[in-house]
Amino acid sequence: MERIVIDAKGRAPGRVATEVVSVLTGKGDAAWAPHRLPDIAVTVINAAAIRISPRVVRSKLYRRHSQHPGGFREEPFARLFARHPEEVLRKAVYGMLPRNRLRARALRHLSILAGGEK
Repeated sequence: MERIVIDAKGRAPGRVATEVVSVLTGKGDAAWAPHRLPDIAVTVINAAAIRISPRVVRSKLYRRHSQHPGGFREEPFARLFARHPEEVLRKAVYGMLPRNRLRARALRHLSILAGGEK
């Protein structure tokens, strides 16, 4: 399995996520097929050093619902980024992947590190 390392230091989360999705889905590959994922693993390093605008830190919220009464939860960007900076990039990549059966398999080929390489 081919491993590709992408450095996120100083880059916007959306720009990094776009590059990751392009590699994970194999869109740049000559043998691309919509029903098949390439044999590529992507590692993103320095997720804690991404560039974030102050407006995003102030206003962005991550929302989810447990489907139970009163189960609506909101988490501000600043709190999520402080606890798990890699989760911000994972959610951005998840939102950009096609909504089909390959989405979960593609995410298994992604590893995100908050700092440098291990």
